[in-house]
Amino acid sequence: MAGGDFVRGVIAELRRVTWPTREEWISATVLTVALVVGIGLFTFIVDQLFGWLFNLIHPATGAG
Repeated sequence: MAGGDFVRGVIAELRRVTWPTREEWISATVLTVALVVGIGLFTFIVDQLFGWLFNLIHPATGAG
């Protein structure tokens, strides 16, 4: 039965994994959230800058 062997192999492999401590989990989570927020802010600022530059080069005429 190949399916049963696979499941037993997965369980055996998971027992050998060195799982992170609670402090490592928290640290990694905080770092991930901080990076997501930082990259989001950077993207927002760059987007605003390019919008401002585009409006300088090609201002809206107001005609519909």
